[in-house]
Amino acid sequence: MEAVSGTPFGVVHLDVPPVTSGLAIGALVAGIASILISLLVLCFGVAFVNDGGAWASGAFTVVGVLAGVAAIVAGLLGQRQIRRPTEPPAVRFTGRGLAVAGISCGAVGALLSLLGLGLALLLTFA
Repeated sequence: MEAVSGTPFGVVHLDVPPVTSGLAIGALVAGIASILISLLVLCFGVAFVNDGGAWASGAFTVVGVLAGVAAIVAGLLGQRQIRRPTEPPAVRFTGRGLAVAGISCGAVGALLSLLGLGLALLLTFA
């Protein structure tokens, strides 16, 4: 406790518990969604080759890549939020592992979506 100069009173800093970053949680959710959407890309591209599966696969690829990019951006912003130094009365953020997992899942989901689209196009035109 620090004394305020010129008075017998002190200043108390209340201990604020750390909070999990919402950006890190959002990155993980978007990354997992991107991986699940990439599975749809693969399923539609392989199972419905003769019935226009490449079109459906292409539509889901756009959504999968957008979700993957959103996960990467949210994860990077979450890491920046977590690293930011704060003074004692301010809220500290945690969740670095969630942000890293969201970035990883988002990158894998976007990559799998693009590979699934490539496989669908290869099977359609081969």
